[in-house]
Amino acid sequence: MFFDTDCAAVVHNIAYLRFIEIARTLLAGELGMKLTEMADTQRYPVVVRTEIDYRRPAKLGDQLVVEGWLDRLERVRFWCAFRIKRPADGALIAQCRQMLALMQMPQGKLLRLPDEWEGYRAVEASTR
Repeated sequence: MFFDTDCAAVVHNIAYLRFIEIARTLLAGELGMKLTEMADTQRYPVVVRTEIDYRRPAKLGDQLVVEGWLDRLERVRFWCAFRIKRPADGALIAQCRQMLALMQMPQGKLLRLPDEWEGYRAVEASTR
């Protein structure tokens, strides 16, 4: 999108966070966390940390693909990982990791992660 670029038509760094937010929302759905259910139960994944490595510039008009997976599980927090690629030339544009915690709102209480997530992570790891 035009608003994602600077005056040199290069995608600016903040746009990648939005791309990752969309991918993370889709990943949450795959994990069984539907947006409507989160609103009903008031259980939300909360971003605690974000790390991004920018590898190559993306330009206005580039078609990008974001891959996301559940990377690491702990008792009350988890890491999601993402790759942003440009299929036209196979370029790796950026890599990202985010640490999240599952929280009960409005109390802000940390929740233990669902046991079934471990099986999902194992499947994802075998396909990378």
